This record gives sequence, C-alpha cells and structure tokens, in this order.
Amino acid sequence: MQPIGPLMIEHRLIERLLTLMAREFKRIKDNTEVDPEFAFVDPVFIDTAVDFIRTYADRCHHGKEEDLLFKALAGKDLAPEHRQTMEDLIREHAWAREATAGLVKAKEAYLLEKPGALADLMLHLEELVGFYPQHIEKEDEHFFIPCMAYFSDAEQADLLARMHEFDRQLIHEKYRGLVESMEQRRGCKSCH
Repeated sequence: MQPIGPLMIEHRLIERLLTLMAREFKRIKDNTEVDPEFAFVDPVFIDTAVDFIRTYADRCHHGKEEDLLFKALAGKDLAPEHRQTMEDLIREHAWAREATAGLVKAKEAYLLEKPGALADLMLHLEELVGFYPQHIEKEDEHFFIPCMAYFSDAEQADLLARMHEFDRQLIHEKYRGLVESMEQRRGCKSCH
C-alpha cells in the first residue's frame, strides 16, 4: 500500500461525518423556518463533531499530511504546481482549525442565548460542510497520486511505517492531554 492509501481511507470516514453534519444543518434550518425560536441545536452533536474534526480530521489526518507527507515532500524538487497545491492545503488546514474554533464559540454563545449566536453557528457549520468535500477532492484527485512519483518504493514504505507509528501514538497523546487538562483544572500538582 502507498502512504496515500491510509489518508484516502481516512477521507471516506471524514465524508461520513460531513453527511451527518449536513443533516444536522438541514434539521436546524428546517426547524427555524417553522419558528425561529425552534432551532433545537444539539450541543452534544456539535461537541462530538468538533471532537472528531479536531482529533481525527485535524490531529490524526492533517497531522500525518503536514508532519510526515508534506515535510518529506518539502525536501523534494517539486513541480511548481505541486508546491503551490501543498502550500494551499496547509493554509486550508489552518482555515479549518479557525472555522472549527468558531463553531465552538458559536455553540457556547448559543447556549448562553446571545443574540446572533444561532446565525454564527449555522454559518460555521455550513462553511465546514462546504469546505471539506472540495479540500478532499483536491488532495485525492490532484495532489496525492501525482506526488507519489517523487518517492522511491523504499521511501514510500518508510513513510507508510511512520504513518502507522503516528497513529499508534495518537491515542496516547489524546488521553494523556485529557488527564493533564483535568489535573490542571483540579489544581492537582502532585498527581504524577
């Protein structure tokens, strides 16, 4: 398997979440068309989607792209269009992080019943749902496959092995960070 194989498989799971997010957007929109006070935003759905985006789509998936694939490509003599696409993808990842943070802020404002919060929440939800399919298509159709030609078979095998190791460490990173965050909130200086 080429190192882009796992990345493309991850795209399929991200697309499944996007389908759920699009349904949630439509449900809220349909509700507010009946009665603007009848949005019924599900904060657990938003929190779960955000956790997925931050952990799976960004830290796991974009992490492998930026920390492994793009770094390996940065040392290659890339065609100008591939270098430009890679730079665009890095900017798009940063935009997605900001949009996700905006969704979190909008959800929190909505729960506090702040004016305009529902519109902000819907804007960020719609932007993320619209952004990711185009981003995924750019990677799958226009970047990943041609970029494999820059690597020898041995380099591809090494990159794939490093991606597997990255995934293996990720679960420990997530939950170590969770415990450390809980310790800080509890003022637990001597817990470890």
